[in-house]
Amino acid sequence: MTERNDRLYELVRAATVHLLPTGADMGPLWGSGFFVAPGWVLTAAHVLRPHLAADRHTVFRVRGEGVDVEARLEQWLLTDPRRPVVPLEEDLALVRLTGDADEHAHECVWLADRAARHSGALKACGYYPGPPETHFRIVDAEINGHEDTYGLIIKPDIDFPSGVSGGPLLDPETGAVVGLIKSRRKEQDGGKAVAISALRRFGPVYRTLMAAHDRWHGAEPVSGTGDNWIDLQGGAGTGGERWTPADRREALGLLADLPVPPDAPTVALLARQARSGMQWPGGTPELLTWRDGYGLLYEGAHPLEALTFLRYLRYVESYIRSRGGDGAALGAWIQKRLRREPRRELHALVRDVALPDALRPASEDGPERVVIPYPGPGEGPTVAVLLDPVIGSQPARFFWEIWLDAGDGEPELYESDGSVRGHLPGELVQALREPLGRLLRAKDREGCPVPLEVALPAEYFDTAVHRWRFDDIAELNDTGHLGARRRVVLRSLERRGDPDKLWAERWQAMAAEQRFGGWRTPARGAVHTDRSYREAAFGLIPVMCRPAGREPGRGAMRLALENGHGVALWHIDGHTSRACPETCDTLYAKAEELLGALGSPAELPDRLRHIRQDISEQRADGAWAEPMALLYDDPRRPLPAEETGTVDAPL
Repeated sequence: MTERNDRLYELVRAATVHLLPTGADMGPLWGSGFFVAPGWVLTAAHVLRPHLAADRHTVFRVRGEGVDVEARLEQWLLTDPRRPVVPLEEDLALVRLTGDADEHAHECVWLADRAARHSGALKACGYYPGPPETHFRIVDAEINGHEDTYGLIIKPDIDFPSGVSGGPLLDPETGAVVGLIKSRRKEQDGGKAVAISALRRFGPVYRTLMAAHDRWHGAEPVSGTGDNWIDLQGGAGTGGERWTPADRREALGLLADLPVPPDAPTVALLARQARSGMQWPGGTPELLTWRDGYGLLYEGAHPLEALTFLRYLRYVESYIRSRGGDGAALGAWIQKRLRREPRRELHALVRDVALPDALRPASEDGPERVVIPYPGPGEGPTVAVLLDPVIGSQPARFFWEIWLDAGDGEPELYESDGSVRGHLPGELVQALREPLGRLLRAKDREGCPVPLEVALPAEYFDTAVHRWRFDDIAELNDTGHLGARRRVVLRSLERRGDPDKLWAERWQAMAAEQRFGGWRTPARGAVHTDRSYREAAFGLIPVMCRPAGREPGRGAMRLALENGHGVALWHIDGHTSRACPETCDTLYAKAEELLGALGSPAELPDRLRHIRQDISEQRADGAWAEPMALLYDDPRRPLPAEETGTVDAPL
């Protein structure tokens, strides 16, 4: 056992590096890091912040065994580099070596596939400065507590030397890196670390990183001493009914080559099916990859039996094939591995799996999908995000609040922004991803995700909320966006509190209508006034081929809101010219078709979601609807009233 551990420690040493400035041969040591995939280094964000806060594109050096190369920051989780203390969940940074990753041969650590936080003994690794050069050190440590979602507390009888921040925490029992050293305690022994599962907060970059990690290890690379990470990891045995580290390496390498899953519920459902309906211990972590679902197939640190893993892999293969993907390599390996399972009477549990009804692809020729009406008062929960602009801030910044309306009382504040300066529009997804995702997962019901309302001032109505992923923004033909998975609507922040009479009366009259259509606004050659909007037929829904935040769309939206309209559709990327191009006619015709199918206004959010889902899964020609935003502002469920007082931009 000692010899095995010593060989494992040599591998982690070979993968650990230190970061320093370019230029002088012996510059000051910034901190440590470690290779997690070819050309990728993981380190602590606070190690880089003092040197990159002013210019994130600054080039620096990565040095380790056989490696001394320039590198740049790829991404960090910092939301505000000027904060005096870096929060645990934000203290990760990914670094890329310059040039082609294949130019530099190096070792890579094995990253744990479970999201559960480690407790107990491990090894802390990193570099520290000492004349005449930096030195690598590996010391015993012990995790004896947890903090927040990703924090690990290191027992206070461990003395960490300066410079090891950003280094890996190795679990000798499983042979996996389970965390990253964050800091020593001031004037005390011990310290804090970040669980490796926090990597999932990088979103799409995490997917890219883990695929590269699993492919590299799947190729069974051998170190200069002839060792391999997987060969040195402890396993449950070699019998065919047991799942081994070698099985895991093969399976994860094959999963890395598949298209990414469309969303977290799909991954969770397939993992639960593989476990025969049994829930995994603890809460459900972020599920961004098929690998993450694989990590749910454990009891504690121990993998379940081989049949469970093979069932999960078969479910994934079936899902990929059902969407026209190529799962042949995975399917062939499942068959090969199944032959080693001695209990042949149980092989049908793998061979005969069938996708649950919720994941079977919808037939375009089949029956119309069920339309879920938007909940009114007492009809179910909604979640609202209020984005309040910071007064006087240029460029615009927002403070956020998350509210839950359970449908049986007054809305309750779930969580609010704790930042000092608010967030730029491009920072909102990252800031909201964890708290909003946590609430949505808690309130979602199978087949009926809770609706999401985003309240903004009208001049910011072109915010592409329906494209949010919590980890990035992209077009709807990239699966997993909010607008494809749940009903997403916009509301007017100026209307918070008690509704005015005009708005309430128009909503009541509209709800009583039985036929609906689109009202092209502003119409060609027409000059609209308050009167024209106030006297418009109750069954007409304003539709704009222009953005709502720029003229002439801004004026049209203002008139609609001031004259009681609670529902509207508009093109957030549309033209701003007075004359409409020919494509606008197609948009209005499609919108008319959508609105003409309504039995009530409450159907519109889900009917639009159906189209967005079709775009997301590339099942239909709905491109016209991809940039369309929806105002659905129900005065019967008003937004919570604004607190008294104002919030000014910080100096």
